[in-house]
Amino acid sequence: QVQLVESGGGLVQAGGSLRLSCAANGRTFKTYATGWFRHAPGKEREFVAAINWSSRGTYYADSVKGRFTISRDNAKNAMYLQMNSLKPEDTAVYYCAAANSVTYHLTSPGYDYWGQGTQVTVSS
Repeated sequence: QVQLVESGGGLVQAGGSLRLSCAANGRTFKTYATGWFRHAPGKEREFVAAINWSSRGTYYADSVKGRFTISRDNAKNAMYLQMNSLKPEDTAVYYCAAANSVTYHLTSPGYDYWGQGTQVTVSS
């Protein structure tokens, strides 16, 4: 069992940056692939980025590629999402997720554990 808690969301102007954190409990976190998803009002939840257990593999949605960076620190049971050059269309609730798998998944059914979400609002 893994419990995930996101933090770091907030209000930022377009072009600004935020760093989201995902803190996990559970000794098995370091063996799980993890990812970030987001859910904007009126839209379906969408994949943002994912990273495998060893940090040797990452994948990004085209909409954030080159602007967002996913990383993790297994010693701290944590995952991060550095978001730069933010746009109003990045406004959403951001969720971290963990999969009982060493390799990442690109869709939400592949993940077994979810955080409660953190709101990111980008003003124009």
